[in-house]
Amino acid sequence: MQVKNTEVHQPEITLPRNRLSRIRKNFLKSWQLYTFLLPALTFFVIFHYIPMYGVQIAFKDFFATMGIMGSPWVGFDHFERFFNSYYFWRLLKNTLLISLYQLCLFPLPIIFALMLNELRNGAFKKWTQTLTYAPHFISVVVVVGMIIAFLDPTTGIVNLLIEKLGGEPIQFLTSPSWFRHIYVWSGEWQGLGWGSIIYLAALAGVNPELLEAAKVDGATRFQRILHINIPAILPTIVILFILNIGKFMSVGFEKVLLLQNSLNSETSDIIQTFVYETGLLEGQYSFAAAVGLFDSVINIILLITVNQIARKVSDNSLW
Repeated sequence: MQVKNTEVHQPEITLPRNRLSRIRKNFLKSWQLYTFLLPALTFFVIFHYIPMYGVQIAFKDFFATMGIMGSPWVGFDHFERFFNSYYFWRLLKNTLLISLYQLCLFPLPIIFALMLNELRNGAFKKWTQTLTYAPHFISVVVVVGMIIAFLDPTTGIVNLLIEKLGGEPIQFLTSPSWFRHIYVWSGEWQGLGWGSIIYLAALAGVNPELLEAAKVDGATRFQRILHINIPAILPTIVILFILNIGKFMSVGFEKVLLLQNSLNSETSDIIQTFVYETGLLEGQYSFAAAVGLFDSVINIILLITVNQIARKVSDNSLW
């Protein structure tokens, strides 16, 4: 009996491709997408990452003639000077109070988006959206000009209305007790419609069959909002809340600076305006950098802390 020789074919063992060549292949395959990404990456590298090199002047006694590398190290002297200064607690208190005030109004865009989503009149809904989005595109300088004109004690429309109702004119812009209310509520008016856009987009993804089923089961409109709409947009709410916390201490100094005067400085002095005044106006670059770095470190700590809490509580987080 003749035995036929049969060759056993071993499976071919292919070596993994070189990682660099694999990256190059993927890049060439999707080069159009990377091209679209390039402007954003360039912006962040130039304006956010490269300037980090200059953060070291917070730990130096910076002299422009010596440059950053040539200036002598002073360690934490600038931080100690700021912490021990008489204006530290006032700056910190004013910044925290304004930030907390703004944070308390965080639900307003959510409520507004839920209200808009319930409108059935399409024309009225579009008109309302346009009316509330428009203030976002108004310059801060123009908004402050409007505030000054409306709240003027003699010619302002608000004080004229108060007088018509039998009251006395109020010095809104020179009263420290009114500054936080003016700043926060004018900002809320300007950003309410714009802030609700992302929530409206999330609400558009809610399955209409769930709403119809709940309606058939006898659920009221409020119950449908509470048990279907809000849970559907909860991940979006959590992510935006974390991002909001990440800029908790970063109160926009432009409007504060424009509304600030010597009579309301008791409540309008914040860390950002102090950095502007000491750094750009007085030329204390190292001291201003130290104060600004302190502010940024607090934001980073809050961002990481709230992100960890959100991940444990709701399974939604930035990372």
